[in-house]
Amino acid sequence: MIIEVIGEVLMPSFLAEIIDVGIVNGDWKYITGTCALMVFTVLCMMAGGIGGAYFGAKASINFGSDLREDIFKKIQSFSFYNIDKFSTGSLVTRLTNDVTQLQQFINMLLRMFLRSPGMLIGALIMAIIKSPSLATVLAVVIPILLISLGLVIKSGFPRFAKMQEKIDNLNSNVQENITNIRVVKSFVREGFEEEKFKKSNKGLKDAGINVMKIMSLTGPIMTVLMGITSVAVVLLGGNMIISDPDSMSVGDLTAFITYVTQILMSLMMVSMLFVFSSRAIASGKRICEVMDEKVSLTDENASEKDKKVSKGDIEFKNVAFSYYKNSQEKVIENINFKIEHGKTIGIIGSTGSGKTTLVSMIPRLYDVDEGEVLVDGVNVKDYSLKNLRDAVGMVLQKNTLFSGSIAENLRWGDLEASDEEVIAAAKNSQADLFINSFKDGYEHILEQGGVNVSGGQKQRLCIARALLKKPKILILDDSTSAVDTATEAKIRATFKNELSDSTKIIIAQRISSVMDADEIIVLNDGKITGIGTHDELMQNNTEYQEIYSSQMDKNSGREVSR
Repeated sequence: MIIEVIGEVLMPSFLAEIIDVGIVNGDWKYITGTCALMVFTVLCMMAGGIGGAYFGAKASINFGSDLREDIFKKIQSFSFYNIDKFSTGSLVTRLTNDVTQLQQFINMLLRMFLRSPGMLIGALIMAIIKSPSLATVLAVVIPILLISLGLVIKSGFPRFAKMQEKIDNLNSNVQENITNIRVVKSFVREGFEEEKFKKSNKGLKDAGINVMKIMSLTGPIMTVLMGITSVAVVLLGGNMIISDPDSMSVGDLTAFITYVTQILMSLMMVSMLFVFSSRAIASGKRICEVMDEKVSLTDENASEKDKKVSKGDIEFKNVAFSYYKNSQEKVIENINFKIEHGKTIGIIGSTGSGKTTLVSMIPRLYDVDEGEVLVDGVNVKDYSLKNLRDAVGMVLQKNTLFSGSIAENLRWGDLEASDEEVIAAAKNSQADLFINSFKDGYEHILEQGGVNVSGGQKQRLCIARALLKKPKILILDDSTSAVDTATEAKIRATFKNELSDSTKIIIAQRISSVMDADEIIVLNDGKITGIGTHDELMQNNTEYQEIYSSQMDKNSGREVSR
């Protein structure tokens, strides 16, 4: 950039010498020599420009790559509470569009940081050397230009911030629609979704036009001032040459006009840098909101960071929790129970009774508000998150698979698992049979979210993934709801045989899924209303009796078909 700036400043002086010395004296040798020097200067400028462009692009691209990686790492450290503060579409926008805006600004900054100020200072010095009196024109024009551009940029900044918010809305709309496209089609709501997208798209379009209405003023302002300045310089300079030929030569006037153009153009480039900075600052603030977000769930204060879960004993002591910290209403309250390792515990209750929330406290997906959760006699907050979660296998209500082969998905449980271990886990979850029905078997490619397998197949693959982890604590949250009762019985038998030393917690809507558990916990409205075996609860727990009678045939003891 320095090489390019020096060349830009020298070129008008070479031109002035050609006019004042070569042409006036008819010295073609001088003209030829100066022209050769100009060609050499241009070649040096070209080399400098190419180098500046290459290294500027390389630095800005690397900057964007590093920033995206840092943001993604930060998001991965978020707790559910942190994630709930940002929509999915907004996080996607910040990772992509906002980073791109900063990357483009860095590229422009690196290329113009030396070139524009260097050209401005160099051209201004040369203009003053050529004619100090004529340079007073610039003392009037430059402040007017700077004030005008400052007002434009000040007005444009909040509009850029608004536009980024509209991009958030659009991305959220698209993400929600594509993720739930099957629901949209089954309810024939394509028209409604199209209108919703049209509204989001129009909002972004209007915000973009609103920004451009202001930013488009920079070009006309620059053109008008450049034209007025050029006319003023020609008039004043021409008058000086006519009235006093010794005060300024034609070549110097030509060079002065070029320097004026360079000064105004450098100011134009600086102004464009500020225009881009307005949007970059808006994007930067949005990225900083993510990077500065305080992670609500960490293991910084853990006193047993090196300790690992060895058995899987679980104890809840006076546990209470609410999703909204300012709310008086507790999702779960006054929870007390113990689970010995190797036991199978069932948890049953009505929808919204707090079953999923309760088990989420064990791997610290949420932290308790009151009381404590102990694993092997140690508060879960005292374990490192990695050691705690390595010991817990979870199969959630929403079965999530990732794009890639079946084998790759199963190895989420154990990256180093052999093919034999993968197949064994699939057999234990009753998934091996349908996997082998695919042409590619375990290399069969699953689409995003596992949309090309059925709900029951998804559940069995997720169970196999958890089994491959060989966890000390296995939590199954209504994870066999799409599986027939015969297959479910085989899976439960696997838990008993293959995970005899692991603690098993089964959350279910079907009473048949928990009847054989060592103990069953009955939840209602966030409180425990009963703990015991199936026979004990049938004797003394009204809620359990009601669930049983609504689901099971009293005469045969079998589940009522619905």
